Parts: sequence; C-alpha cells; structure tokens
Amino acid sequence: DSETILHLYEDLGTDCFSQLNGMFAIAIWDQRRSRLVLARDRIGKKPLFYTHQNDRLMFASELKCFSQVPGFKPQVDPAAIDEFLTYQYIPHPGTIFKGVNKLSPGHFATFSDGNLSVQRYWNFDPQYEATLSHDEAVQKVQYLLEDSVRIRLQSDVPLGAFLSGGIDSSLIVALAQRNSDRPIQTFSIGFPDKDFDETAYAAEVARFVGTDHTRFEVTPDGVSIIDKLAWHYDEPFGDSSAVPTWYLSELTRQKVTVALSGDGGDELFAGYERYRALWLSRMIQKAFPLHHMPGISLIQRLPDSSKQRSVIRRGKRFLESFGQSPARRYLSWIQIFPESLRAGLYNDDFVKRLPGDDPFDFLQRAWDRSGDRDVVTKASLADLETYLPCDLMTKVDIASMAHGLEVRAPMLDYRLVELAASLPSNMKFRGGRGKLILKDAFQKLIPSTVWTRRKMGFGVPIAGWFRGQLNPMLHDLLLSPDARIHEFFQPEALKTLVTEHESMHHNHCYRLWNLLMLEKWLRTWA
Repeated sequence: DSETILHLYEDLGTDCFSQLNGMFAIAIWDQRRSRLVLARDRIGKKPLFYTHQNDRLMFASELKCFSQVPGFKPQVDPAAIDEFLTYQYIPHPGTIFKGVNKLSPGHFATFSDGNLSVQRYWNFDPQYEATLSHDEAVQKVQYLLEDSVRIRLQSDVPLGAFLSGGIDSSLIVALAQRNSDRPIQTFSIGFPDKDFDETAYAAEVARFVGTDHTRFEVTPDGVSIIDKLAWHYDEPFGDSSAVPTWYLSELTRQKVTVALSGDGGDELFAGYERYRALWLSRMIQKAFPLHHMPGISLIQRLPDSSKQRSVIRRGKRFLESFGQSPARRYLSWIQIFPESLRAGLYNDDFVKRLPGDDPFDFLQRAWDRSGDRDVVTKASLADLETYLPCDLMTKVDIASMAHGLEVRAPMLDYRLVELAASLPSNMKFRGGRGKLILKDAFQKLIPSTVWTRRKMGFGVPIAGWFRGQLNPMLHDLLLSPDARIHEFFQPEALKTLVTEHESMHHNHCYRLWNLLMLEKWLRTWA
C-alpha cells in the first residue's frame, strides 16, 4: 500500500488522496519540493495529530507521542473541557491541548519553509439531492455495498466480522458470506445483564447466514477497564460503549486479525431513534402550538427515572426541547451536560479561563452545510461530520488497535456515503421508520425479525455500576480533596450529581462516566 501511494503521489501530487478508497493517515516527505504532506481519510477512521509552533511541525498518530518530546509541555485547553462535557468527545480540529490539532477528516496539510497550509480534498456537496428513481437507487445501493464488502474481504491474514444481530452488522456478514467459499468467522459479546445482551439475535443471524459463530461472554470489571481506557484513549473520551468495544476487540483478536463491522449504517440510512424524534417533533409542532400541547406540564413535573431509556425520561427530554431551533433541539438530545448544568458545575476561576465560544457552534456548522434539506437528512449529515469521526471512529480504532485488530467498515466506503447522502429522505426514512432502502435492497438476505425488532444499542449497565462496584471509585476520584477536576469544577456540584444518582432521584450515569474518565485522564496524562 505504501509504495502504491507514493507512486500515485508522484503522478498526481496532492490530488492523489481523492483517488484512495479506505482508511488512512499518511505522511509523505516530498524531497523534490522540500515539503511534508499529511493526509487523513475522508471519514476520519484513522487519527492524525499535529502541532505547528514557530517554524517547527510535529505530527503523530497518537497524542501521547508529544509527551516524549523534550521540553514540549502542552497545556490543557479549557474550551476543550467545555466541549468534552457537551459531546463526550473533543471535536476536530481541536484536542485537549492548546496548540495541538487533529487533521480533520477529508483534509490534507502541506508544510514547507515553516509555513503550514490545511485544505479539504473531499468536496462532496451535502446540499445535493439526486434525481433517481426508487429502482435505480436500490440497484446502486445493492452494487456499492456488495462491492465495498468484496473489496474489504481481501486479506493476507485471518478475517472475520463483528455480529450484533442488528441490521447493519447482519447485512455486512450476509454479504461477506455470499462472497466467501467457506463459513466466515463471526463474533458477538454477551453480558450477564440481559438488558445489554444481543447475542441471541446474533446467533439467529449466524444460523440463517451460515457463519462460524463465536459468542463471548464477559463480566466487565469496571474498575480495571477505566484505567485501560484512560491510558489508550489519548484525550478524554466519554462514550461508555468503549467498554464493550474494548472487550469485543480483545476477544476477537484471539481468533482473527481483521474484522468487518457495520459502523456507519445509522448515519447513512437514518437508523437512530433520535432521527425519528426529530421528525416527530416537527409533526407535533405543526399540529399543536407549544402552549396547547396536551399533558406537557404534567409530564414535565414527573420525577426523573433511573432508567436511561424509560418512557418518562425520554418523554421529558423530548418535550423540554420544544421551542428551540431544530439544531438546538437535536443538541439537547445528544449532549451530556446541558449548558445550565455546565454553568452550575464550573468554578469561578474556570469560567474566567473559558474563551466564550459556544460548543454548539461545532454542530451548527455541520448542520448548516446541508442547506435547506429536511431535518432528518440534516441531522444524519451533521452526524456524519461530527459524531461519526469524533466518537464512533475514535472508539473503534483505539479499542481495536490496542489489541492489534484491524476493523474495516464497508458501510463507510466513500462511494456509498456520497450516494446515501444524496438520496431523498423519503427513500431512507418514512413514517417514523429508517433504513427503508436497505430493506428494499436486501430484505431476503437476513432474517425478517432483524428488520422489525427495536434497536438496542451497544452498552454496559453503568447506572448500576455507579451504585455498586464503581461507587467507591466514584467517591475516591470525584469527591476526594485531591481530585484533579476540582481545578475546574465546584466540589459541591460534583457531590450533588453523585448523591442524586445514588438516591435514584436522577440518572446521571453518563455524566458521571464522563467526569470519571476526565479525572482518570488528568491523573494519567496531564
């Protein structure tokens, strides 16, 4: 691969990156032009960090590498902490450190004579909507997804696939099996808590498709896993599904070296429930003015539920967002700490250090790029630019590479991404249901139950952990006098969050997880 890319660069210069299909982070020293060229794949599957100071450029695939540079002592960026508590990740192009950046997905950088230039090379238009017939769109989706799987089956080492039993991983596995002359190896992971165990569905798909399936079962050790995550994730990272991703990668690597995944299907084909909520909110607003909505005041007065996916909890969040712009409403559903909670958490000194930037601007910029398209399309395309590279790709790449496992995502072939982004919303999402064109294209390829069952998600029971095995750690790390986060946050506000969660008055599990990961990261790296 490296030699091929070098020859392509010799022929095309920096135009070569638009000819590549797949995941990459590249550094090329162009001796003839006396310049360094850096490039990152379109989706952001692979990381690339850099810092430009005076006439010196340093770059690395891991942020921790900079800590090995003599005399280089970057400072924690207060704005990055504000962003982290909003999104559970730090948005590109920033990092946790002042003056250190991520090269954004689909961009390349050139460095020559002490000058740095960063440019976008992937210029697909998110405002463009294709004029395809339904049958033409189905045929294109069928061809591109199957071709993407076929390309990513090429391997000189043992290859398998993650299989959760959901639509996306099931389709990838079915297409991989159809293009293989022997049963492919598939892997799923189960947990003692049945609310977080999809392995029965995965086994059903494996039998239907005919794979060589392995089910791993683990009892997560919340204490030890936090130390590992803080070490390997180079900056604060708060997505708790990194835990099952870590275990699945660790166990899968015992069998194979490369694994296919279903990542990207929800963003491309409108699979998240929050897209349905966004669509539904628009329908309700058209039918009822805010002050005429039945039952709104009653539901808002109900106590918070201890279950993250409870009807009451989700109903309250849904109704509280009315009156906001669609982008603000969307942020209110995906954010970890809303602005009011962050303001109550920060101490006076930290507030003075904040530059005044609104973390919402990151989402708003991505939202605006799709122009006047419908809200479901705008949300999914915004996720493609924000949540997908900064959260999902980061989570999978670090957890898998920590165990020497290469994960390939056929859904994120750039050709399929561009097609899916251009399709009219009603081909993907209609009547509150998403992934319609996938069903039209591949309905008979996987069991009918996969198409109809409720999306489960990939997680671990951290709400219970914080009232059980992780409770002592919670107190020791967040509430002890020497807690590092006290530099930024008020101890009494932290104590309130912990107490409210312990008493089940509020479910702060994701907020506490983010605070815990921030504290662990500070103790490990800052």
